[in-house]
Amino acid sequence: MGFEQTQAMASVDTVPLWRQYREEFPVTERLVYLNHAAVAPLTRRSAKAMQWLAEDALQFGSLHYDQWLDTYEHLRLAAARLIGAQREEVAIVKNTSEGIATVAMGLDWRPGDRVVAFREEFPANFYPWKRLEEQRCEVVWLSVNDSLESIDQACRSAKLLAISFVQYLSGFRADLNAIGEICKRRGCFFFVDAIQGLGAFPLGVDTANIDALAADGHKWLLGPEGCGLLYVRKDRQDSIFPREFGWTNVARYADYASRDMTLRPDAGRYECGTLNTIGCYGLQASIELLLEIGIDRIAPAIEALAAQLAQGALKKGYTLLHEPDAKNGSGIITIQKPGLDSRRVVQDLKQSGIIAAPRQGWVRLSPHFYINPEEIDRVVNALP
Repeated sequence: MGFEQTQAMASVDTVPLWRQYREEFPVTERLVYLNHAAVAPLTRRSAKAMQWLAEDALQFGSLHYDQWLDTYEHLRLAAARLIGAQREEVAIVKNTSEGIATVAMGLDWRPGDRVVAFREEFPANFYPWKRLEEQRCEVVWLSVNDSLESIDQACRSAKLLAISFVQYLSGFRADLNAIGEICKRRGCFFFVDAIQGLGAFPLGVDTANIDALAADGHKWLLGPEGCGLLYVRKDRQDSIFPREFGWTNVARYADYASRDMTLRPDAGRYECGTLNTIGCYGLQASIELLLEIGIDRIAPAIEALAAQLAQGALKKGYTLLHEPDAKNGSGIITIQKPGLDSRRVVQDLKQSGIIAAPRQGWVRLSPHFYINPEEIDRVVNALP
């Protein structure tokens, strides 16, 4: 490596991460966007990729369909890199809910089977297990604040444990590696709803012993709505039957005359019919951008912004639903102040060009890495 190249790399390292990639986010020209836990703005690359597909379909119909198929494959490969999986373990789904339902409905449940689930979950990761409880399974309901010892005890003889990487309301980030060790030791299927952490914090499915994982692309992955990912460990795929069954679940799906219902030999068995092609273009572009930047660089940037928000809110008399720390903090800061209506606070912030979300009487703020720390000061100053 030459001296000039070394100097250039050193120069880039001294430039704040948000500044290096600011141009990828035109939303910053208009808003301080702190709502990535809901629906994120698109990256410039993601928008351009989808615009290309729309124009291609407009001008040529399906003439370039082979390129569309390549995009499906590139998305699977990019997603596999992101979570440390194999391409054969990744399926493209509509959303997190479809991924969770695929696992919940696809396993062979028997009366008396035990599930470990958590009360604070978003409905998508609550209702499927509640439904099983009402039908034939025992569900042990824990709190995400319970100790690892309590989780270990609950996992005795349990068939499955389901938890979110990051809780949607409080922002509590679960210790997936520790929980995964418990599940592996107990022989318990480990499922993770990763939508609120994937793209913001490192996650390795092998390191955490995760058996299945689902996430949509429209939050921290910075992609479009309606295009998500389902990971199922290779040696677990034969134990999860695709209840949603269509022509592309089978190995010979390209042969329309075939009536052979043998499933595809990989996670593609969970893809039922035509995919969201334009969404795949957008999600591939956004994931590849995140991989280019590096999640190991993104995570500390998000943590610093979240800590800045939390400290600023505390100084203005707000209460934190969950106080972040290095172990279980995330990009979500949820605050409340006596006498203030959270919906009114969010509306007032919106009038100032600051986008947040009201959630169950709280104000939820969720910055991504490209936010300027000076903008966080602006948000704190705008809080009533």
